[in-house]
Formats: sequence, C-alpha cells, structure tokens
Amino acid sequence: MIGIIDYGMGNLNSVAKAVEQVGAQSRFVRLPGELDSVDKIILPGVGAFEDAMRFLNASGIVDPLLEKIRSGVPFLGICLGMQMLFERSFENGVFSGLGLFAGDVVRFDFSQTMRDSAGEKLSIPHMGWNQVSIEQPHHPFWRGVEPSTYFYFVHSYHVLPTDSTCVASYTEYGYPFCSAVCRDNVMATQFHPEKSQADGLKLLRNFATF
Repeated sequence: MIGIIDYGMGNLNSVAKAVEQVGAQSRFVRLPGELDSVDKIILPGVGAFEDAMRFLNASGIVDPLLEKIRSGVPFLGICLGMQMLFERSFENGVFSGLGLFAGDVVRFDFSQTMRDSAGEKLSIPHMGWNQVSIEQPHHPFWRGVEPSTYFYFVHSYHVLPTDSTCVASYTEYGYPFCSAVCRDNVMATQFHPEKSQADGLKLLRNFATF
C-alpha cells in the first residue's frame, strides 16, 4: 500500500490514478497515525513551499514521516515534494524544509548572455517536456528508462544540493540543474512522472516494486 500525503494542495488524484495504472494500491494520508498502514510513501507537490511546510508542521506528520523514511520505507517526492526534502527554500522568503538533503531551493536566474545563447526566451516557470541526463543509471528507480529521456516539468524553483553524490539526474534549462535525487530508499524528481506518459509510469512502477 502506497500512502500519498495530502497536505491540502497538489495533484493528488493524478498521482493516485497513475499509481493505479502501474498495478499498485494507494490511499491518501492526512494524519500521522495513517502512516502506520502504508509501506511506501509519496509526497506530491504543486503549490508554494511555505504553505506546504506550514500544513505538514501543523498536522504533526513531519516527525513520524522522517522516522519512516529513516527506517528504510521507500519514499518518492514529486516536484515541490522533492524541494521540501532540502534544508531551505528562498521562495517568497526563507523557509525551512524537511532537511533530509543538505542544500537550498532557489529560483531560476538567467543572465542576458544565457538568454542570448539559448536562442529563445528562457521563460519562468520552466514548463513542458525536457531531457533528463541520468547520473545514477544503476539505481533501481531508473530501471528500463533510457538515458536522456524526456519528462514533463512545471516549476520556477530548483534545488541546489550541497552534496552532488545525491544527484540522480541533471536537466539543461539555461544551465544544468538537478532534476532528480536518489539516496538508498529516497527518490525524488523535479519533473512529474504522473504527467510523463509511458516513461513516467516506468518510474512509478519501479518505485512501487522497490
């Protein structure tokens, strides 16, 4: 059973439907005690970092969630759910995240030279299909996914990991940014697997069978 954390915002139904498509069961988790009935966890994400973290803290789910992750329960963060794994976000202020990974969440920052060399306007948010360069091809999360596959992105901020060994993929948008992290039982993507058609479903299947 995969628990999809519901913090009052995000793409819960599309994630749940994608999980169902790969043959797995899921349920929404809103209270700390509900984590006891799941053996894998997805933290999806659409919205503002501050609002999402405020909800998680107020619900009392943060400490039980971190305990589950540190005990080895497979975990997948998606988009904002990836960003919240880091120490700080600079989205509309400075806000603390879950701190599982060292590093910050920052807004895309393009110089005029970058814009000129791109040959087209680098708009924010970064939206649409873009190529992912896999850095950890032997991690089970990437099983069956070809190098340099395209996935679907919608975001204005990205992570800056302090430790590059956690980086599972890079994507080029004005400059290379970290588009996925993997460390042991923790997997997270800046892109949306649930919106990335067949290759996205491969990742969700790999997570479901992790």
